[in-house]
Amino acid sequence: MTLRTLPLLDSVRLPSRRRAADRAAQRLAVLLGGAGVLHFVTPAPFDSQVPHVLPGSPRTYTYVSGVAELGLAAGLIVPRTRRLTGAAAAAFFVAVFPANLQMAASWLQSEKTSTAMKVGVVARLPLQIPLITQSWKVYRDAR
Repeated sequence: MTLRTLPLLDSVRLPSRRRAADRAAQRLAVLLGGAGVLHFVTPAPFDSQVPHVLPGSPRTYTYVSGVAELGLAAGLIVPRTRRLTGAAAAAFFVAVFPANLQMAASWLQSEKTSTAMKVGVVARLPLQIPLITQSWKVYRDAR
């Protein structure tokens, strides 16, 4: 028996990991819920993120992703669905990364976009990594 497998240490470590996963789930729920609402309140900026190679109307993708974000936020709030939703959120953040790349490319080419906005949109790209890792942490450590 190693120090890592002692039942006593697991009982001490797991509750703190679960609390950390609960806090991560709450933060992600706020972020996803806010973004989901914005997809319906101000859809135009999100429409411009939809990669041009996708068929159909960009607005449809905007609304579908808004519904997905609201659904993920709700799933992260409910303890019984938190674990599964953590995995779904990680997959979602991976899936929307091409839209973030499209947005960065569009803004970098636009003469209407300020330098500060261009810096911000590029700086945002690596922020997907903590969103993915925090979502996976929720999946791994939630009850």
